[in-house]
Amino acid sequence: MTLPFPPREEIARLTARMLLEIKAVHFNTAEPFTYSSGLKGPTYIDCRKLISYPRIRSTLMDFLTATVLRDAGFDAFDNIAGGETAGIPFAALVAERMELPMTYVRKKPKGYGRNARIEGTMTEGQRVLLVEDLTTDGGSKLSFVDAIRETGATCAHTAVIFYYGIFPDTTQRLADHGVQLHHLCTWWDVLAEAKAQNFYDAATLAEVESFLSDPRAWQAAHP
Repeated sequence: MTLPFPPREEIARLTARMLLEIKAVHFNTAEPFTYSSGLKGPTYIDCRKLISYPRIRSTLMDFLTATVLRDAGFDAFDNIAGGETAGIPFAALVAERMELPMTYVRKKPKGYGRNARIEGTMTEGQRVLLVEDLTTDGGSKLSFVDAIRETGATCAHTAVIFYYGIFPDTTQRLADHGVQLHHLCTWWDVLAEAKAQNFYDAATLAEVESFLSDPRAWQAAHP
């Protein structure tokens, strides 16, 4: 297994550029997006698109694996778990690189048969890395982590391609649950690269920066 270990700043810049190039990033200040919370914002990202771009997909999975190995250790895990559904392909790709078993975690029990939330083989005492595409405030990760821990395995790390990086309590929320977050880039990295490469007009970028600087205030002004 040979992986690149470029500086974190370069990983963040290149990840942001790739997301912009494949149009996984969407900025729309005229018609803001409605999030699952019901609140609105001018930014949206779709990391699922990455699975359709082999060169970019491969590079980012190299980056994610290298980041986890560098931050958590080279022999820190026994099992790689993907969160249903977006995390599943990325978990499989990371597991392949780390030469480890792969499992996935359902959002809720399937309601029939074994009524399981864990698919694949996960055993007591295994050290599990949870892989997802992105995290906003960390909330969905906690449910997946709890399901993993119910098997008797441990889960102290989660890795994502994209972390919003605009809600200050996210990492603390995860830390309070005994989980460390690893990520490749944030909205700030995407904004910086969008400015550098002129992906959007200046007015749009200024409005996006206003949102990122204080999302709650921006949402209150755009009910």
